[in-house]
Amino acid sequence: MVTTPLLPSDYLDLVSPLRTGADLRGRIEAVHPETRDAATVVIRPGRGWRGHTAGQYVRIGVDVDGVRLWRAYSITSPANRRDGRVTITVKAIPDGKVSNHLVRRAKPGTLIQLDQAAGDFVLPQAKPAKVLYLTAGSGITPVMGMLRDTELDDVVMVHCAPQPQDVIFRNELHGLAADKKLRLTEVHTDTDGMLDITRLDELVPDWTERETWACGPAGLLDAAEEHWTEHGVRERLHTERFRPSTAVAGDGGGGEVTFSATGKTVDADGTTPLLDIGEEAGVLMPSGCRMGICFGCVTPLKAGAIRDLRTGEITEAEPGVLIQTCVSAAAGPCDIER
Repeated sequence: MVTTPLLPSDYLDLVSPLRTGADLRGRIEAVHPETRDAATVVIRPGRGWRGHTAGQYVRIGVDVDGVRLWRAYSITSPANRRDGRVTITVKAIPDGKVSNHLVRRAKPGTLIQLDQAAGDFVLPQAKPAKVLYLTAGSGITPVMGMLRDTELDDVVMVHCAPQPQDVIFRNELHGLAADKKLRLTEVHTDTDGMLDITRLDELVPDWTERETWACGPAGLLDAAEEHWTEHGVRERLHTERFRPSTAVAGDGGGGEVTFSATGKTVDADGTTPLLDIGEEAGVLMPSGCRMGICFGCVTPLKAGAIRDLRTGEITEAEPGVLIQTCVSAAAGPCDIER
């Protein structure tokens, strides 16, 4: 009776939110700027945290302006960090609610929700003899976790960023290069232009002999997959996409989207994910990885049709049809059960 309407666990959460048995949470302990638009967030995970493998990502739930939003970020700390903390390194993107909040507004002491680490963009147990890391922008983050975690005998990195000051972890990377632990090539796209994937013959002459981990914008990864396939070494290329590959919009894209549970109706184009459309309209939308992997955003389609942004495939409403809102756009008027 004393605890009604709260449960005893609610009071325990106030006293010890990171305790064993509680919903998995973490506490932000520090935020370290990396570049003008990127920062590393140090998190103390709760006791239910099961650890991670270098290269994996973690979903975090952050309260932004009173709304809990979930995003996935690569873990940039080694798996065996002595103090038990983990780090994510976040690049603020235009109109990115969570990324801008974490980079510019997050404060030590803030509690966040955590999921267990996930993802298979990791090194194999048997260390490869020769490795190439091909990265661009924030695509360097999972690879930084690998570099910090596992020392390899022969490592080459080709990294792309607009300018030298935009290279996340630049001082650390150059320190590794000075210690002969890494051969580093920076491509500064503002002056050098976008990386032509055929330049790898010049930059890394033995690239076909290397196990390669690539992470960055879709254009870079699409070009890499095509290039590796053409040379018959596709099995040596491992990629991590922060956003799904998007098919070209066809006829009939876009339309009026109704969120029937909340009674909101908005106009949508044929290229913006329904997840983003709903969030912009103030609808509470479940989400996870935001790239079509975790199925955390699955929602019933009550009426109309949607288009899969990865394949261009059209799905029409019928009883029991579920859609992934993070990789689906309106293909005419539709009704989403949110």
